[in-house]
Amino acid sequence: MTEKVEHKGLASKLDKKRKRQAEESTKQDKPDPASTATPAASADASNKKKRKKGKQGNNQSQQTVNNQDRKDGIDESIGKMDGKLLADYFAQRAQKLDKELSAVELNDLSVSDSTFHDTSSFSEPRTLDNLPQFLQKYRAKGTDLSKSPDLNGTPHTLVITGAGLRAANIVRALRSFQNKESIVGKLFAKHIKLDEAKQFLQRAQMGIGVGTPTRVSDLIESGDLKLNELQRVVIDGSHIDQKQRGIFDMKDTHFPLLKLLTQPKLRERCDSKEKRVQILVF
Repeated sequence: MTEKVEHKGLASKLDKKRKRQAEESTKQDKPDPASTATPAASADASNKKKRKKGKQGNNQSQQTVNNQDRKDGIDESIGKMDGKLLADYFAQRAQKLDKELSAVELNDLSVSDSTFHDTSSFSEPRTLDNLPQFLQKYRAKGTDLSKSPDLNGTPHTLVITGAGLRAANIVRALRSFQNKESIVGKLFAKHIKLDEAKQFLQRAQMGIGVGTPTRVSDLIESGDLKLNELQRVVIDGSHIDQKQRGIFDMKDTHFPLLKLLTQPKLRERCDSKEKRVQILVF
């Protein structure tokens, strides 16, 4: 009796062992998908890898070009653009920063290439130290930038930048144009309330005003900043911060800038045949 039980148990173990061996044999006989791939499929996979690698290489090359143009706090590519290139660049940046922007909205924010004054002939680095020289180079003949129009709050030049701290630095850089009869005005929100800026414009003769897009737009809308004698709008376009960002690179600075430049009162002056306002990008 005992021998029969032992024999039955042994047979069961042998049967299980044979099943395991059969399963392992079946697995070994199955072909490896990678090894059975057709030549066409292998070639396609290889081409995809090459395309991906090539795309990455192109992106890296473009990034290298951008990095070469951006150094020492300056985007040198901006100064090389003429009016047509700048108009296209402004529109391209808007589309990139807001991918849901409609064609109608983009058209409303577009700046005509004829509005821009070509400053690509300025060969000096576009640093704050050279901003006074830049303004002198592109002023009208016989114009004295240190003089202001008689009417208060009526500048002949507006300098637009992306941030209050940068605006304060620009004001300091333009002190050479300031005197008792003509102030370089602070038209930005850093430590200056809107009502305070309005009061300043109502009492001050200002030849040059330095500000941020939103604050300047608000002052034009209120009527305190008058455009009657405005000759030029200078955009602080070449400057980039420590994060490699300029006024055209951020949605919260580029769109306020476009809204300022297309603001009805300013656009009317830019389109005027007489006493036309020009836009210069520094």
